[in-house]
Amino acid sequence: MTCRARVRFSPRPAARRARLEPPFREAVLALDPKWEDPKLWSAMREASDPLTANFYLAAIDRTRNDQGEIVAAPPEQQVYVMLFKRTMILSAVITFTTFVLGFPIAYLLATLPLRKSNLLMILVLLPFWTSLLVRTTAWMVLLQQQGVVNDFLVWLGVIGNEQRLQMIYNQMGTIIAMTHILLPFMILPLYSVMRTINPSYVRAARSLGATSWTAFRRVYFPQTLPGLGAGALLVFILAIGYYITPALVGGSSGQLISNMIAMHMMQTLNWSMAAALAALLLGGVLILYWVYDRLVGIDNLKLG
Repeated sequence: MTCRARVRFSPRPAARRARLEPPFREAVLALDPKWEDPKLWSAMREASDPLTANFYLAAIDRTRNDQGEIVAAPPEQQVYVMLFKRTMILSAVITFTTFVLGFPIAYLLATLPLRKSNLLMILVLLPFWTSLLVRTTAWMVLLQQQGVVNDFLVWLGVIGNEQRLQMIYNQMGTIIAMTHILLPFMILPLYSVMRTINPSYVRAARSLGATSWTAFRRVYFPQTLPGLGAGALLVFILAIGYYITPALVGGSSGQLISNMIAMHMMQTLNWSMAAALAALLLGGVLILYWVYDRLVGIDNLKLG
């Protein structure tokens, strides 16, 4: 004996059974007055397209008005161009700082006897054996207002206890920490080129009456340009893509465009915006690579 269960369906609520009757415009506006806003319909039309340039426009602080024209975004929303400029400027400063610090070290490595230069090379490579997060955290301890550097300056009497320097959570902290991290990438290409320069060239220039500065400027330094170009290109490209170190020591004024890309990827989940920013950053790197090829030549690139 089988038993059949009877299922009774409850009728739909009156609100669901109701259908829109003409005039439709007034009926739709009665449901929600926001349907009258033309910006809403424009946004829906643009979002329905499989390909759109709106995210690229937003990445350069541009938008479209009601007529579809490209205009500047409101001032309170213009942030990406400023971040791109800051990224390029800070990366250039870091590249120049690594050159100023790395050139004497590379020259010392190239001119010292082999046993001493190998020992010094171990010290240069030592940061590679330490985690990036550990090195960045160490700079946080050193640079904070109650840190080692400020305590040492107060102990020397250079500054007062109430005049401690703010060296972290700003652009200075980003420059100091990233210069230390990227310094080996400048030293190694310079050292690989300097090691092959014959020291007799400088001695010959000095024997012909040139001063030490002239011999260095006109004979020795031009031969180091392939290593200098490779180191500068490597450091600059790495600097514009760093986001862990600026996020930890940069604060609000030391953030780079890479931090905004990471935020859109992991927090806001706006992957389209992150892809647009990353594409523009990649385009800038390719332009820089092309300029380097035109000025120096990729064939002269020497990384060691």
